[in-house]
Amino acid sequence: MKNVLIVEDESIVALEIENYVTDLGYNVVESVANAKSALEIVMSEDVSLVLMDVHIKGNVDGIECARAIKKVKNIPIIYISAFSDDETLERAITTQPSSYLVKPFNPQELKVAMQIASNSYESDLKVGDVVFDYEFSFDSASGELILYGEIIHLTKQEKDLLTLLVNSKNQVVSIYEIENEIWPDKGSNENTRRALIRRVRSKLNYKFIETLHSIGYRINI
Repeated sequence: MKNVLIVEDESIVALEIENYVTDLGYNVVESVANAKSALEIVMSEDVSLVLMDVHIKGNVDGIECARAIKKVKNIPIIYISAFSDDETLERAITTQPSSYLVKPFNPQELKVAMQIASNSYESDLKVGDVVFDYEFSFDSASGELILYGEIIHLTKQEKDLLTLLVNSKNQVVSIYEIENEIWPDKGSNENTRRALIRRVRSKLNYKFIETLHSIGYRINI
């Protein structure tokens, strides 16, 4: 049974959605009204689908809440909102939602959107235990880089470098540590090191890796 989290700050609407979802055979893990509670549930429970209102209680709206969720778990998100203006839609699209339903919605529309989202989630080839964003994840056990469920080929040195950076995520890894780990039997080779960094950066679509000149590198995830 699919486990659904509902994020909706109007209690009557939340109850209505919960009744729809339950009638469709899904299990509602929780119904919450703000981003903080939503993130806590996602981190602590087995959630396989999120129904997200755009305008919720607190300083963080539904779109930013969805963005935060995607950073920690690759869970499909369906927006349910009374707002369909261009600005809101453009912001929502950047979080790669499975669907966007405008209130008042037809129960059949919700059913179809949830079926599509659930099937898409189950058909993912693979998601690593370290999630970079909605595109990239990393399997720390195998050292595999994963993009939208597909494994990206890495050479041994690329895999070793990425593993080293991920193991010290959000912290600086010194040039000495990198060279000692990747080339333990050779002297320092700046050109080779920089070429390796460039190759890994390109496979990450030039995201995440930060250079601290003359000091080292940091992967920000």
